[in-house]
Amino acid sequence: MRDKNVIEEKTKTLIEMTAEFCITYLDEDYKQLCEKLIRKMSRKRNVPFLYGRIDIWAAAIVYALGQINFLFDRSFEPYANVDDICNYFGTSKSTTSQKAKLLRDMFKMGYWDSEFSTTNMKKSKPFPFL
Repeated sequence: MRDKNVIEEKTKTLIEMTAEFCITYLDEDYKQLCEKLIRKMSRKRNVPFLYGRIDIWAAAIVYALGQINFLFDRSFEPYANVDDICNYFGTSKSTTSQKAKLLRDMFKMGYWDSEFSTTNMKKSKPFPFL
């Protein structure tokens, strides 16, 4: 029972942290995707964010979603760079990118992912019938 309480507490903390970043730098779409990914992580048998610093996990969540939605490309809106994410959460680029890769691999996330793509990305999918 204690584990459930810890998971709920950390889930709530992560949602608040990522929501604040999304409100400041991104948009509502990213905010909802972050919450969706965090809730999905919290249902795993081995909840990944129970170990390690919570701020690194928050940064990695935004980073992973940003990578598959071209957040780091200036020609896309919204735009944020890796420094914005890492500076906001106070994390290093290498650690954040490693955790983001772990998340992308864990949930098999890729470009034009049907579950974790923003609305704009879903609309711009080059081959919607695939």
